[in-house]
Amino acid sequence: MQMKSYLLDTNIFLWAIKNSPRLPSRARTILERGDNIVFVSAVTPWEIGIKRSIGKLRIPPIQYEIEMKNYRFQHLDVRFEHGEAVEHLPLHHRDPFDRLLIAQAITDGLTLISSDTIFDAYDVKLVR
Repeated sequence: MQMKSYLLDTNIFLWAIKNSPRLPSRARTILERGDNIVFVSAVTPWEIGIKRSIGKLRIPPIQYEIEMKNYRFQHLDVRFEHGEAVEHLPLHHRDPFDRLLIAQAITDGLTLISSDTIFDAYDVKLVR
C-alpha cells in the first residue's frame, strides 16, 4: 500500500492528543495506521496559544514535543511559499489559521484532515 501524507487541522490535533470521542472515525483510522505521514503545522501551536491567551480556548498547556513524538506526528514549518499561496485563495472566510493550513496543504500536496465544513469551499484534498 502506498504511503499517504496528511495535515491536521488544529481541532483534529487537539482531539487526537486527548483521545476525544469527537475525533471522526476516518481521522482516527488514518492516525492509527503506521504507514501514513501525518504533519502538524507550526500554525497549530500559534493558534492554540493565541486562543488560550484571550480566553477563547480553555485547555491546559500542551507539551507539544511529547505529543508529537507519542503520535509520530511530523513538524511542518511555515515557508514563504505558504504565505504567498494564501493570497491566491478565494476569500470564503477570513480565519488566518485556516487559510494558512489550506495553503500549506495545497502547496505541499497534503490531504487536510478537518471537521470544519468551511474547507469544503476550497480546492483542497480533504478528509472528514
